[in-house]
Amino acid sequence: MNLNEIFQSVRAASRKLAMWDVETVNTLLCAVADRIEEQTDSLLEANREDLLRMEVSNPKYDRLKLTKERLSGIAADMRQVAALPSPLGRVLESYTVPSGLRLKKVSVPFGVIGVIYEARPNVSFDVFALCLKSGNAAILKGGSDADASNRAIVQLIQEVLEEFGADPHVVELLPSSREATAALLHAEGWVDLIIPRGSSNLIRYVREEATVPVIETGAGICHTYFDKAGDLDKGAAIVHNAKTRRVSVCNALDCLLVHRARLGDLPDLCAPLQESRVILYADEPAYEALSGRYPVELLRPATPESYGTEFLDYKMAIKTVEDIAEAVSHIYAYGSGHSECIVTEDKEAADFFTRAVDAACVYVNAPTSFTDGAQFGLGAEIGISTQKLHARGPMGLREMTTYKWIVEGDGQIRKK
Repeated sequence: MNLNEIFQSVRAASRKLAMWDVETVNTLLCAVADRIEEQTDSLLEANREDLLRMEVSNPKYDRLKLTKERLSGIAADMRQVAALPSPLGRVLESYTVPSGLRLKKVSVPFGVIGVIYEARPNVSFDVFALCLKSGNAAILKGGSDADASNRAIVQLIQEVLEEFGADPHVVELLPSSREATAALLHAEGWVDLIIPRGSSNLIRYVREEATVPVIETGAGICHTYFDKAGDLDKGAAIVHNAKTRRVSVCNALDCLLVHRARLGDLPDLCAPLQESRVILYADEPAYEALSGRYPVELLRPATPESYGTEFLDYKMAIKTVEDIAEAVSHIYAYGSGHSECIVTEDKEAADFFTRAVDAACVYVNAPTSFTDGAQFGLGAEIGISTQKLHARGPMGLREMTTYKWIVEGDGQIRKK
């Protein structure tokens, strides 16, 4: 099939989805979850093909890698999505106007959603599950780094769909070429929405080139501000978890802001990071505070480029600030609107921070690593939206829907 034929087939399949009942969707999702566990070995073998083409030192390697445990988690997430209430058919508003017309605002699918992503094969399963549960057909455009993995995943899903007598075109994988990306971005009439997941360069390219509507799931340049009233034990645990839980994800910590009055506690605040060999790019006051208390080979002077960088690696910038206002100003200058955190025992400081910081997710005394659909109780998520139209933060099932108005009358006509 050429690309236009693929788009046409997915559009046709999306129209059939509107008539599926919730029980069928849930049963099918559970069947796919079962098949993931049954075919773990073949999925890992396909993934190994991709891993052999990538250097282990590449920060994307961890994103690309599938393991038995990760596949088991993906299957569990799919069953969790199946167990969630359907986001479709919810009556968002209902009222009667003076003419006697009865109006209902009801949640409905977008139709066809295209997702462009890089070396993260788990996204293929996540997107399929969320799209199917929300009544949307999915067009997947993965990167060449994960091509073998993605092809194996989509083949598995389509086999289950066919066994259920469903149209396998409810999910399609495009070739991993730039030409396929360009075609998807201009597939007006076939595709209703595009969601890019990946680097800031990818997201910028999609935003600038697409003629199909786009929801940005932006890069995560995340900060943690350790306030003068911050608890040291909490702070050390929060910074360590936010930075090292998984360095290659968008909610990983990139910059620690520390109140000047707490520079004496900075070595203890950063001490757990030594275990993971985290390289620190510290401004002059922070560098002096850490000298002799943090491994010399892991401590480097900060440069202007250290701030506003999404490291996706065992690296972190440190900036000394005079007060909370300067911390907020730094976040405005260098943040990406993703996730920001304050560590403080001062309620007024916490309230000021949560009001002043403009981000999709703002944390008080908890790490940014919690920015995740499953952690928010949304099941899997299709991405973290950093824009302000339609959806913001983790995009779960409800964010995968739009709405339409249903208007019921009894023969009324509009007067001039």
